[in-house]
Parts: sequence; C-alpha cells; structure tokens
Amino acid sequence: MILLEGRTCYLRVLTEEDAVIFTEMLIANKEYWTVFEPRHESSYYTVAVQRDKIRESIYQMRDRREYNFGIFDADTSRLVGHISLYSIKRLPFSSGFVGYSIDERETGRGLATEAVKIVTKFAFETVSLHRVEAFVSPRNTGSVRVLENAGFVREGLLRKLLYINGVWEDHFMYASLAEDY
Repeated sequence: MILLEGRTCYLRVLTEEDAVIFTEMLIANKEYWTVFEPRHESSYYTVAVQRDKIRESIYQMRDRREYNFGIFDADTSRLVGHISLYSIKRLPFSSGFVGYSIDERETGRGLATEAVKIVTKFAFETVSLHRVEAFVSPRNTGSVRVLENAGFVREGLLRKLLYINGVWEDHFMYASLAEDY
C-alpha cells in the first residue's frame, strides 16, 4: 500500500475494495469527463470491470510500470478523483506520464494541482524517473493551469494526437524534469 500525503488531499493506491466507490465516481462524472476523454462502452461503468482494471493496475505497480492512485479529500477521506503515473519507461528514457481527473463537484479547490505535485515528487524521489510528461487538450484550460501551477513546462503542440469521440484532437505536451524539480 502506498500512501502519499498532501495538505488538502492524499493519494492512496486503489485496491479491489475501492471498486464500488470508484465506479460510482466514474458514473457521476461520465458526461463531464468525456468532454476531453474517449467515451466508453456501458460495461466500463460496472464494478466488475473496474475491479479487474484495479487488479491489473496492482500487477503493473508490482512491476514498477504504473501507479494508480485515488485522490482523497484530506478532511473527509472522500474519493474526489484519480491520478496515475503510467507508461513508465526505464533507461535510456527514465520517464512516465501523469494523467488525472477530478470529480466535477470538487473542481476549483486546487486538488488536481496538489495531486500532480505529490505524484511528481513520488516519480522523482521514489520511482527515480528523470522526466514526467503529460498530454492536455488546448481546450482544457483548467488542466493547462493545473500543469503549469504544478511546475510543468509546455514543450510543444502534438497535432491530431488522440482520437477522442470521433475527432482527431491536438494536444499540448507538458513535462517536468528531475533537475528542475
């Protein structure tokens, strides 16, 4: 079990026991999150599928290839989002990607920024990565602010990078380097 504490939130590796509350959060944010993420089949929003995804993530964590955390409110311990350090590559890259989503009811509180800072510290200090990267839609101004407030630097525009809901979407590439951390 990995627990990473912050001021307003903490990150904890999701376990199979979290499948119900995680699925409830996915369902509650289904429309909100699909503005910038691909839509999923209805089976994706079931406890069984999410339990399997959590189980697979735990296997990936044991191989040090992915870390999938729930974001929990520090005061209430309520699940308010999720964040992953994924696609971890070892030398010669020594890099990984960060991806995150916050419950629509909890946006604007700085939780995503704090979670990104916490997971970036974990990536550099514990996982020993050299570089943490993130893709973000130019239309997603909130997420752009999160990355910039967390110390990430925009490195460029990747044209028509991801196929989301029937459209090829441009994305900014952001990164944070260990020596800048």
